[in-house]
Amino acid sequence: MRWRFGLWSTEELLWQFLFSILRVFSGLASFDRWSLEYSWDERIDLTIIAIRILLDGVWKESPGVSKRGTFLISSRLFFRGGGVYLCYMDESGTSALPGNTSHFVLAGLCIPISKWRTYERQIETIKSKFDLLQCEIHTGWILRPYVEQNKIASFANMSRTDRRVQVETHRKGELLRLQKTNRALYKQTCKNYRHTEPYVHLTFQERMNLMETVAGAIGSWSDARLFAECIDKVHFNPTKAKMSADEQAFEQIVSRFERFLRNLKGTKTYGLLIRDNNETVSRRYTELMKVFHASGTVFTGITHIIETPLFVSSALTSMVQMADVCAYALRRYLENKEKALLQHVFKGADRNRGVVVGVRHFTVPSCDCSMCMSHRKT
Repeated sequence: MRWRFGLWSTEELLWQFLFSILRVFSGLASFDRWSLEYSWDERIDLTIIAIRILLDGVWKESPGVSKRGTFLISSRLFFRGGGVYLCYMDESGTSALPGNTSHFVLAGLCIPISKWRTYERQIETIKSKFDLLQCEIHTGWILRPYVEQNKIASFANMSRTDRRVQVETHRKGELLRLQKTNRALYKQTCKNYRHTEPYVHLTFQERMNLMETVAGAIGSWSDARLFAECIDKVHFNPTKAKMSADEQAFEQIVSRFERFLRNLKGTKTYGLLIRDNNETVSRRYTELMKVFHASGTVFTGITHIIETPLFVSSALTSMVQMADVCAYALRRYLENKEKALLQHVFKGADRNRGVVVGVRHFTVPSCDCSMCMSHRKT
């Protein structure tokens, strides 16, 4: 029997109480958007997923809490459904037409929630070996040439501390020169220096070794799956598609992630999308996801992906940085035939009976790149 208190049933009151708990422990305002339109069983399932995320991601990480026997309860006891997968998304290239890249790539790196801490620690270990423990892995800035390093005698033979001192000294002099002679170039150079500052103590070869080590780690995650839409903008017509390049890419990632979750054997498995925070993108993707939840994508209904995407700071979230590595590797292969990173990350591309279904190169049908070849049935 369902008792009612005023306008709310006991279940609805409990649901509101759980909302309060989630807000206190997570600080995620997006939980407020879990509508009472869900059935009671669906609400319980979604709440249990949220509690599991909190237990795995917050309580077990807190030494002060973990010592309290009250909270030493495995999250599995709270989860009566299937598993949970987190899909971290990031992009490479510009979606604008024509923009300054020929391709726009949106990648989603999907991992089971039970592994995110293990994988994050693995990446942190790699970072520490290169003196980058508190730094963001931003592949595009890491693998750019730093011209001042070539101007410093015996740079590779210096200690990492001395390298940083020498580069910073050279950069200060260059900024002073540009400030007097070329204001436009001065602003762009300031931006370049700001983004590359964390990595100046590493030679180009060391930076390449860093990225190959990170890509190798991603490729070794046997339970991770890579989804990506790689759009050749020369052959993309937004009028015909009735959407922008990044909107098409997002719909494709959502559809493939949903199908992956649906095809998993056993009890029902849920997924959550997580993306680098960008105010313009976050609003658009949130509205798109609401439409997908209501009426599905062009390709499938959405029954396994919960909520709208969560938007986080990539500087603080290693797995979003790993999605950036994947997106960069895919784009650089398509634009420059670079395979150093691709050969690692492409191992995780979602497959069905040996055919890649998770990664697509949107281009002319005659394309014979390895990505298109692996996407076709043999």
